[in-house]
Amino acid sequence: MDVGVGVIFQNPGGRSDRETYKHDLRLGELAGELGFRSLWGVEHHFDGYTMCPDVLQFLSYYAGRCPNMDLGAMVVVLPWHDPMRVAEQISVLDHMCDGRFVLGLGRGLAKNEYEGFGVDQNSARERFVEAAEMILTGLERGWCEYDGQFVKQTRRDIRPSPFKSFRGRTYAAAISPETFEIMARMGVGVLIIPQKPWDVMEKEMSDYRAFYKKANGTDAPAPIIAQWIFCDEDVARAEELARKYIGAYWNSVVEHYSLKGDHFSKIKGYEAYRDIQAQANAPGGVDQMVEFFMSIQIWGTPQMCLDKITNVMERMGGGALNCLFSYGGMPWELAEGSMRTFAQHVLPELRSYRSQSLLSLAAE
Repeated sequence: MDVGVGVIFQNPGGRSDRETYKHDLRLGELAGELGFRSLWGVEHHFDGYTMCPDVLQFLSYYAGRCPNMDLGAMVVVLPWHDPMRVAEQISVLDHMCDGRFVLGLGRGLAKNEYEGFGVDQNSARERFVEAAEMILTGLERGWCEYDGQFVKQTRRDIRPSPFKSFRGRTYAAAISPETFEIMARMGVGVLIIPQKPWDVMEKEMSDYRAFYKKANGTDAPAPIIAQWIFCDEDVARAEELARKYIGAYWNSVVEHYSLKGDHFSKIKGYEAYRDIQAQANAPGGVDQMVEFFMSIQIWGTPQMCLDKITNVMERMGGGALNCLFSYGGMPWELAEGSMRTFAQHVLPELRSYRSQSLLSLAAE
């Protein structure tokens, strides 16, 4: 099984942004030292929720520093970018890392970020689809051209020219059922960032696989699954610290995405989030959401973590696992300790589960 590490630079307060960057950049280096196979970054803007405004720039830093690791974007949020520039940046990064890049795309959710870029969120889905279609087609043929409602691009070459197909190594984050169908039609895989019960996700993945098969005539790629991890040999300590820091992370989600509000009921294309927002607004709703989020993440002793991961991967047909070890303002020593314990006791078992890397699986 391909097992990677996500580095998200979360700073909910209590330390400087500089300290956060030094902390998480060390985490990326440690991932390579401990034998993880891939390194992932995620794009966000304007607050301490995660402070990686340019995920492709972040991954370029590691292209040379970690020559044996695949590099993944979780995700590039297309409605906030000029898609021609994104296509160029993707090609540059892929050349710099010798084809080790795994492309992840998304449309974004936070009102704060859409307003910050002056983009109407009601048009997010259409902007995402047009930009994705142009970029993915352009990366295969070496030039971009598009005449859409929002994306207007005169034919121009991508230079440096893409040297390797992105088919089989392109994924998109999906929460709403409508997005699953869109992704299937575009021939891209699913990046699962768990926010729903696993039985609901099983049904949605089944639908996605059916859409994909119908649209492409082949089986869908196995999904990449992100999980928040806290691993400790003392079960009581593991639960206590997981509850503290995974809980802090979820509270940062509520704040960053303005879940205690009503704006999703007024934004086109985000209907699936209305129930989430209603739950956050209910009495005790955020506390209940924290408990649920805890229940679908990976924490406990090494054996507990291994059992939970195996269960999730088998239920979802997962092809790769993306582990987040640092979040919620967690001190460096706790993140490092959890990561080292996981690498020592859990990682060898997971790597023996399937020996190929994510990119070798995509090439089959």
